Amino acid sequence: MKKVEHIGIAVKDLEKANNLYEQLLGVAPYKQEEVKSEHVITSFFQVGETKIELLKATSDKSAIYKHIDKRGEGMHHIAFEVEDIYAEMERLRKQGFRILSEKPKRGADNKLVCFIHPKSANSVLIELCQSIKETEK
Repeated sequence: MKKVEHIGIAVKDLEKANNLYEQLLGVAPYKQEEVKSEHVITSFFQVGETKIELLKATSDKSAIYKHIDKRGEGMHHIAFEVEDIYAEMERLRKQGFRILSEKPKRGADNKLVCFIHPKSANSVLIELCQSIKETEK
């Protein structure tokens, strides 16, 4: 694991949340993007090395919709940047962590991503992410 890549926050109203975080952090979001496969729209803020990802569901099929329905708005996950997501997934599986997918998938902000089940990590959803290299596009 290289570093905390971002903290994901589930929100109901992306425009309202963008305004709040823009005031709080003193910067505008640098990117907004829809991830159709996950049924979300994301908005990213960056202050120094720290990134915040706001996530709004676009359908009731979204994990974000289900999260907000069950727990309300708030922190959804912590993402860690990794050098080799495949090797990291294998290492963690061998250590007994429950990975929620067999292979990483394309996520927001030009990343390959996978998630570790919260029951494997003290009730915290963990995301592993790796920047997509030109050869993987």
